[in-house]
Order: sequence, then structure tokens, then C-alpha cells
Amino acid sequence: MSPDSIRTSARLSVAPMMDWTDRHCRYLHRLLSKETLLYTEMVTSPALVRGGALHLLDYSPEEHPVALQLGGSNPAELAQAAKMGADAGYDEINLNVGCPSDRVQSGTFGAVLMKHPALVADCVKAMQDAVGVEVTVKCRIGVDEQTPEDVLPAFLETVSGAGCNRFTIHARKAWLQGLSPKENRDIPPLDYPLVLRMKQAFPHLHLSINGGITSLQQAQEFLEAGLDGVMIGRAAYHQPADILCQADPLIYGTGQASDPMQAVQQMLPHIEAHLTGGGKLAQVTRHMMGLFAGRPGARQWRRILSEGAHLPGAGPALVEQALVQVA
Repeated sequence: MSPDSIRTSARLSVAPMMDWTDRHCRYLHRLLSKETLLYTEMVTSPALVRGGALHLLDYSPEEHPVALQLGGSNPAELAQAAKMGADAGYDEINLNVGCPSDRVQSGTFGAVLMKHPALVADCVKAMQDAVGVEVTVKCRIGVDEQTPEDVLPAFLETVSGAGCNRFTIHARKAWLQGLSPKENRDIPPLDYPLVLRMKQAFPHLHLSINGGITSLQQAQEFLEAGLDGVMIGRAAYHQPADILCQADPLIYGTGQASDPMQAVQQMLPHIEAHLTGGGKLAQVTRHMMGLFAGRPGARQWRRILSEGAHLPGAGPALVEQALVQVA
């Protein structure tokens, strides 16, 4: 995809979420929205470069536009990992400067890199030199005792100086000591006005906002306020139909609203192929639980899938049985 096309797609994106946004999740999300930009879970550069874990790059061609998120802090290693991602056909390579987990901190990457903007700039430059697709950054507004009003503009200035023109900003600080990764997604207060001020201060940068956004209406309001994109995480995962079914006509002005029931039918060949390859039904259906959230029959849909998907021999017939409950 061209940089202009990927930037258009980035008007709305589904956040990279560990253990959630795997290839089955993304395949489902793409059936609900043709336009929305999708992200992989974070893949660490050591896993690819040193560990040879190339299966982490697996995706379906139908998922485009799709971006690979990398975690790491070694410029040379990130450049190698970025090239592997670009060679695999990803439309964008994103550097994680926002994840607050202990494992990430011990590897000196993720949110702790907010303390090292010059290193982030070096990483971005090395990645850009290695690939032809756009390299982007997902960051926080600061960490620990940092003052976001001072730290964030300095961070954007330093990293954009290395050639990065697209950032997704999670509008919360990360507390690396004292809060768990889960708490870091909820407890630090959101500062949306700061992110809006960054767009005013850096009008030439493509800035997306992330954190606590739960509806398409909210997303539209941020776009109307001047931001270039909106990234939605948990709401897009737990109520995918609410976020993605109307996304194409409302956010992009194209196509029709999608139908979650039709998406289930379209998932059946994907499920069959996964099972034929030795996979398990639950590996796919776990991402489909919230598809009918708020609709009559949703509880029965979830119950049939959650109770039956792990059983030996479970396959598409179980999904069709569950679908009858919401028909």
C-alpha cells in the first residue's frame, strides 16, 4: 500500500493487544470492516532475529491493510526484524513505546523507552533504512514522575527528527513501578486535551489517539477535532460489531454497514482450514464471543461456544448451532 492509502486506513485502527489480536481475530475484524487498519500483537525483535520464530509473522492475505508491531530497543536488531516484516508483506512497521509489562521493562523496550527518546530515534532511523514501508511509533504521554506536558512534545520532536511522521499516542502515563499492566490500562487518568494540543503543536505529523475510546461516535468527535486517526482497543475486541460494522460508511464514507451474522458464515471456511491444519476450534471462536453483545440470544451464543469449542471434534457445526440462537 502507498503511504497515503495506509494513512487513510489509519483514520480508525484496532489496537495491538497481546494474546488478543492474533491472525484469527484480525481475520474476523476484516470481515466486519474492509477499511480499518489492523495491527498484530507485539512481536519482539529478539524472537524473530535470534529465535527464528517466523510463525509469529503469519497472517492471511485478506487481512490487508495490516501492520506489524515490534518491540525492542536494539537498532540493528529492530532493523532486521522490520525487514523480515516488510518482506512478509506487512503494510506498516510500528515500534512499541507504550507497553508497561515487567517483561518488556526487563528487555528495555516498551513504555520505558519514553525515557530514552534519542534511542527511539536511532531505532526508527535504522528501521526506516531497512524497509520501504512506513515506520510508525505507538507511545504513552509519559512514564512515572515525568511531566507529560514537557516530555511528550520533546519526545515527538526528537523522534520525528529521525523521520517518523506517524504516531499513535495512548493518552495515559504508564507507571512502571506500582501498577500492573492491567492497572496501567485503567488507573492513570486520560489526558485527551494534551494529545489534541500536540496536533496543534505538530500539524505536519499524523497523530492518532488511543485509550478509553468506546464508540464510533467518540472516534468521529476526535477526527472532527482535528486528529488524524483514532485507535480503539478493548471495545473493538469485546464488542466488535458495535465498533466495526458501521466503520466503513461512517468513518471512511464508503461501502455499507456489515452484518455480523454474515461474518460468522464467512468465518466457517477459515475455521475449516484451521482445523484441517491441526488447529482447535476454540483458538478461533474465543475472538467471536462478543460478536452479538447486546443482542437477543447473545448469552446463548457465548454459552454454546464456550462450553463446546474445546470438546474433541468440535467444528463449524457448533458455530452454526450457536448462530441459530441469535437468528
